[in-house]
Amino acid sequence: MSKLPEIISRHQDAIRADWLKQMSGAVRRSDLISNEEVDSQSRELMTAIATGAKSGEVTNVDGPAWSSARETLGAISASRAKQGFTTGETATFVLSLKQPLFSIIRKELAASPDAMFDEIWKTTLLVDKLALVTADAFQNTREKFIARQQEELMELSTPVVKLWEGILALPIIGTLDSARTQVVMESLLQAVVQTNSRVAIIDITGVPTVDTLVAQHLLKTITAARLMGADCIISGVRPQIAQTIVHLGIDLAGVITKAKLADAFALALQRTNQAVVKLSGENGKKTFFKKEE
Repeated sequence: MSKLPEIISRHQDAIRADWLKQMSGAVRRSDLISNEEVDSQSRELMTAIATGAKSGEVTNVDGPAWSSARETLGAISASRAKQGFTTGETATFVLSLKQPLFSIIRKELAASPDAMFDEIWKTTLLVDKLALVTADAFQNTREKFIARQQEELMELSTPVVKLWEGILALPIIGTLDSARTQVVMESLLQAVVQTNSRVAIIDITGVPTVDTLVAQHLLKTITAARLMGADCIISGVRPQIAQTIVHLGIDLAGVITKAKLADAFALALQRTNQAVVKLSGENGKKTFFKKEE
């Protein structure tokens, strides 16, 4: 039977005090986390380790007895990922527990070298496994943050603008892929329903290149908008893009294209029976939109 559970249980406070004392600046990172929070995290983790060790399965951190320790490490990893810690710094926080544990084991088992080395080896396995759990939890949290940020960036990079009554504009900047096309399509269709618009202008001035895949994504978006009762006009077709479309044999015969956003807007006004007129007034000429009779 391992003596580690008993040692941890009897000297839990002393181990934690030594652990906090020996934490270096790189581990503590007072610029990112307060001493009070470090103290709270170390107390929670030591309590969870003592609970897990009581089961007798000292090195089986995947077992049910260690569920509390895994949850505590997950919470610590998530908190430190938000605060700006690195994976190495978060794992080192757990690894720094080795020295205090080794010190107390040497004091307790100094008269029995074989038992002392055996417990030190078990302690090494335990802390290393806990550090791996910490690193995995930290990485999963970071990946979720990155995925959420990418989704937010895609939503921000595909704004749907209401230019005028019944006319929407969707400026696209960057390359279209499958994931972004889905966001573009959902944003456009939602705006069409909310504004009851009849014309949507998709401006590709900010799209660096148009290949077969990008054209397919555009056609999917246009088809979906048509099913909702809105016609689409593609603007921002530069000479290079026009040559690429012809060279690739992309069929855009059923799609209206314009070189400039202004031309597409003028056509959209015409399709919605609206026009831009100039009237002379006391303060000179004024430009406004007028609904044609």
